[in-house]
Amino acid sequence: MFASHLSSLSLCAIPRGPNASQARVHVRATESLTAWLRPPTLNQWVQGQNDSGTLGNTMPPYADIAYPASLSASHPIDKPSLRRELRRRRRGLTPRQQRDASRRLCQRLKQLPEIRRARRISLYLPVGGEIDPTPLIGWLRRRNVRVYLPVLRPFAENHLWLVEYRPNTPMIKNRFGIFEPAPRYSAQRRNRLPAWGLDVMIVPLVGFDAQGNRMGMGGGFYDRTLAFTRRRRPRPWLIGVAHSCQQVPHLPPEPWDISLQAIVSDQEVVRP
Repeated sequence: MFASHLSSLSLCAIPRGPNASQARVHVRATESLTAWLRPPTLNQWVQGQNDSGTLGNTMPPYADIAYPASLSASHPIDKPSLRRELRRRRRGLTPRQQRDASRRLCQRLKQLPEIRRARRISLYLPVGGEIDPTPLIGWLRRRNVRVYLPVLRPFAENHLWLVEYRPNTPMIKNRFGIFEPAPRYSAQRRNRLPAWGLDVMIVPLVGFDAQGNRMGMGGGFYDRTLAFTRRRRPRPWLIGVAHSCQQVPHLPPEPWDISLQAIVSDQEVVRP
């Protein structure tokens, strides 16, 4: 029964544990932000199984709070708070929810014609509750697709290299605690590909809306790396991915944002 409920939901859990009451107080204190965050379709929050083996109370403690249908000057976005809340949502997913979401995401990605005809694809290794695209790697290799990973580019502020990932690629953790190909391997030009040489780039999102607007981690790594797409071709097909619970009613785009051609979650495909 629990699995059947999860198959139709991809929701982030309410804060639990010894700090749960404190977290709920914080939510109450910032209810205008939290109410705005709740998408129109988000009407249940998974708390897990209770003693009877069924879903517990599925409504959040602030379910009765209304949010504005559209943004205005009276409802400005506090982006740092919004980013923290959306990251908390995805970290709140259980390991089982993460695995199920990853499986559904990869199923949707495999159906995209842009993915099926690509020969060079970059994706990422998830951290901090990000939805996991790595089950796609085995399927891509069976199709003779070359897979690349982002690597922090040395001596260049907030830029990325795209480095080929093979079964024997040496890996290390970078300063953010994310595994990436080791510097000596990445420094060899034959192991790298310029971003414009990719067919598809799959990037993680912190938030997104139904219009295809998106929010990243705030470091600008992908925006700087892909700045060339504003003025030249070829360019990779850009696909953002996220858990469905990271969707919000509206995100105003920033002038420096690089537009995506699609956003894929475990529940849907959004094409702006």
